[in-house]
Amino acid sequence: MDEYKIKSIEEGLTKIEFPEFDKVSSDAPVFYNPHMELNRDLSILAIQVFQKEQARELDICDLFGGSGIRGIRYKNEIDGIGNVFINDISELANHYERHNIELNNLEDIEVYQHDASMFLRMKRGEFDVIDIDPFGTPSPFLDSAGYCARRNSLLCVTATDTSALCGTYKEPCIRKYNSKPYKSEYCHETGIRILAGFVALTLSKYAKYIEVKMSHSTEHYMRLYLEIKKGSKKTDESLKNIGYISHCSNCLHRQTSNGLASPIDDVCPVCGEKLIHAGPLWLGKIQDADFIQKMIDESENKKINSEKQALKLLNSCLLEADAPATFYDVHTICKSLKISAPKLDLIFDEIKNEGFVAIKTHYNPLGIKTDASIETIQNILLKYNK
Repeated sequence: MDEYKIKSIEEGLTKIEFPEFDKVSSDAPVFYNPHMELNRDLSILAIQVFQKEQARELDICDLFGGSGIRGIRYKNEIDGIGNVFINDISELANHYERHNIELNNLEDIEVYQHDASMFLRMKRGEFDVIDIDPFGTPSPFLDSAGYCARRNSLLCVTATDTSALCGTYKEPCIRKYNSKPYKSEYCHETGIRILAGFVALTLSKYAKYIEVKMSHSTEHYMRLYLEIKKGSKKTDESLKNIGYISHCSNCLHRQTSNGLASPIDDVCPVCGEKLIHAGPLWLGKIQDADFIQKMIDESENKKINSEKQALKLLNSCLLEADAPATFYDVHTICKSLKISAPKLDLIFDEIKNEGFVAIKTHYNPLGIKTDASIETIQNILLKYNK
């Protein structure tokens, strides 16, 4: 234990120590990712809002403990938390988790050394919050999470295998998420919807269904906050949110089709080219405006190092809450029309003037979420180009 050079950091109200390492990778002696501070800050806001909504003490599972930063911050910085269970398969990680619990003078945190899926199955029904933040895909652990999750609990899921979810590598996405991706300009949203759809289908076998409270795609990862409800009839109803996004790579038209095995158009209704399909994926809401507003309000009560970035993201997600699925990238459309791009604000104003929704998106600074058709947007762009 003494052969490592120890690094000390502070996040929020919490201080931790861990062995220093050259780069963030699974080879680090004890895993700590500084790039995930925003993720942890948002998690604190989300869990605090959930705790207030439930009006009860919450028991939390931090499934991949690493240095212990996540679970320790939850206990230290969120009100109304009961027991926190930190699990990691690494004995060295367990040592530093215990050390950091003592460093922050905390009680009611238990440290375990188990395989993640086995740990969830051993502790069935014991957690109000399950946080799955693995190095890579969360896919192998979601079945055990579905088995373990309590009624009216919160499931927090991170995926860092964005290249699969976004369609850069199609086969791994099919293998891990039973879904075909497509690398379009809105592939990060498609990735979030594939992940949410996979969770929904995985949990449905246990007569459990999801309500997406918040989701975002930031830097190298995607993150979902899902409230888990129970009941076979409502689960069946919820699965009507599963479907497909169909995309025309020629004219950039896109459309959605609800239903796991419903007929899907093969030909683009705009230009007659063949449509490309992504899915199955979640076509229901991926932002909850009420929940996100409460997170924004809660930020005033917490010490958040990434506050500026967190609020910018939350406000963007809030605006997107009622927007249609997918978005248009202005530069991509202009490139297909072989014209230069006008100012983005002009396009937004013109779309709204024509009676359509036009909302910016956190996925892409040049993205427009709108119910206007591709022809309408093309006509507006051509008008400004003249």
